[in-house]
Amino acid sequence: MGLLSFIPVIGKVIDKGLSIVDKLVLDKDKAAELKAAISKEILVTNHDELVKTIDSQMQIILAEAKGGWLQRNWRPLLMLTIIAIVANNYVLFPYLSMFTEKAVMLELPGGLWALLNVGVGGYVVGRSAEKIFKEKGK
Repeated sequence: MGLLSFIPVIGKVIDKGLSIVDKLVLDKDKAAELKAAISKEILVTNHDELVKTIDSQMQIILAEAKGGWLQRNWRPLLMLTIIAIVANNYVLFPYLSMFTEKAVMLELPGGLWALLNVGVGGYVVGRSAEKIFKEKGK
């Protein structure tokens, strides 16, 4: 059914809608033809929406890449800052606290953990997609 059928709730709604065609159209061939046409329309719509989303994301990334130093590098700087806090809290702090009471553990709000997950996940997915497109281009 396309991209939306992988989302369980939407996939169930689409399947339910297609099953209604079987109930309303008595001729099995016509029902199959109608279901194929509906499925094709859903696929085209999903594809067009996906292309628009990817295009708008590409435009944002291109605009950032053409901008100033801070505009190009704010995401990597943010990720490095979060990683520095994590390294402090789980690598440096335990060892420094054995020798001095002045060691400081920095607070890392839950939202920053989520941001780190999204940042690292986005990097991994981006690099994977880049490698796939390079291999297909060969």
